[in-house]
Amino acid sequence: MTAILFQNATLVDATQTEAREGFDVLVEDDRIKEVSDSRINANDVRKIDLKGGTLMPGLVDAHVHVKATDLNLALLGVKPSSYIYAQTTKIMEGMLQRGFTTVRDAAGADKGLADAVDHGLIAGPRLRVCGLSLSQTGGHSDQRPVTVMSDVSSNERHNLMQHFGRLADGVDECRRAARDELRKGAHHVKIMAGGGVSSPTDPIENTQYSMEELIAINQEAAAWNTYTMAHTYTPRAIQMCVEAGTRTLEHCNLIDVETAEMIAEHDAYHVPTNITYWALNKHGKEYGFPDISIEKLKTIVDAGLGAVEISKNAGVKIGFGTDLLGPCHHYQANEFGLAAQVLGNHGALKASLETSAEIMYMENEIGKVQAGFKADLIVVDGNPLNDITCLENDGAKIPLVMRDGIIFKDTNGIA
Repeated sequence: MTAILFQNATLVDATQTEAREGFDVLVEDDRIKEVSDSRINANDVRKIDLKGGTLMPGLVDAHVHVKATDLNLALLGVKPSSYIYAQTTKIMEGMLQRGFTTVRDAAGADKGLADAVDHGLIAGPRLRVCGLSLSQTGGHSDQRPVTVMSDVSSNERHNLMQHFGRLADGVDECRRAARDELRKGAHHVKIMAGGGVSSPTDPIENTQYSMEELIAINQEAAAWNTYTMAHTYTPRAIQMCVEAGTRTLEHCNLIDVETAEMIAEHDAYHVPTNITYWALNKHGKEYGFPDISIEKLKTIVDAGLGAVEISKNAGVKIGFGTDLLGPCHHYQANEFGLAAQVLGNHGALKASLETSAEIMYMENEIGKVQAGFKADLIVVDGNPLNDITCLENDGAKIPLVMRDGIIFKDTNGIA
């Protein structure tokens, strides 16, 4: 048994609106064994005196793409899979180093990557994956240039060309594709239900998939006792997904009040990803983001925080997502500052630690400093309830990161 005792810690999580001083936290193997506001007496433990420093749960990101190694996703088609895998491991390591101990991949990562983390082969955050997203022909995951002719009889060949999605048209194909991703170990199913920025041929404003197709995909997810997440921007696309049974609506930049109220009524979730639009707007041209995508970005870049405000006022449960691509991954924690502009510091923490954990059905496992929870803990120089920016800047003020009771970062040598 491996045991570590954190002493003299100031606890910060989303269960309280203020920090709590003078706590000891005992970790045994991969779990938090005990949390006490008085001294814990334990033998044969490694003691870490935090001297009043902040101890909080590992951060949770409910919308990432660990395999998004380039801003221009079409470039992935010319790279060997082994090279993309090597880049992916570096992206995942970066996430863990900046304090994210659990992330939900929103297209691209498979069960092999998730297992590699669990088995100690990759130093990254715990992964919840959807495998390949489901896209109609000409949908958000269809990265083929317009010069490529479609042949419905060779759909599988086209699927092999996709690094993030697979093409599925019609109810039967949608059922088969959802079943196949679940067969391969997906924790949830991703639906491309509306136009996107990074895809070359689909307008932002369009809907993707018929109601019959959306219902079929949701039925298959429910049959496996799991759920769907959907890429959406417009009220029309969001409403179709909610009616079909989709549990989490991603982005939703163009949402209106009626649609937000509908999400709340159906007990679904909104996962904003505003940092990616900020980063693309800042660095898109510099890093080779296609001109057509930069034009599409203009439609949604300024609407994101207003969308969060609309959802908040409607009582929608709001998660924490980033959706970053290529060299912009290092901005991951800067989503906290954007979210806090609408939700406040405590609300931004709750979106990550509690709501995102709930989205993944892990609310009794992660996101709290509580006995019985996973030993996913980070030490922070500062109190994010007072200054949320101490979580930003690529983990500069996070000297220690623990996941599953294992210390992966200790820049100050406090352990």
